[in-house]
Amino acid sequence: MEKDRGIGLEIKPEKMKKPLQINATFDKPDLLENMVEKLADRRLDFGYSNIDVPKELKAIDTSTTETYVSGTVEVKYWNEIIHMPFITCFLFTCIKGKQRPYKLEWSVSLS
Repeated sequence: MEKDRGIGLEIKPEKMKKPLQINATFDKPDLLENMVEKLADRRLDFGYSNIDVPKELKAIDTSTTETYVSGTVEVKYWNEIIHMPFITCFLFTCIKGKQRPYKLEWSVSLS
């Protein structure tokens, strides 16, 4: 029998065929989204989102910011649920279209 360090979950190798479910949630996601969109807004606007482009394309302006995020990872395995808090760095990218403010488009963990 193998014991996983740090979370105290005992796992038998033959049980590894069962599904492992992992979910992550951010603390205050609405506040985080608002903060990231405000950080993306620059005082100097290069105007990329206002450039004329062919009709099949859309002109956008992008802005990326790096920030630390906190939340909880939930691991479900068999009948056990483990909650682990985390703080890690994420990279957030926002886009701005013609006459629109920046909107959060995607993010990626840097850990």
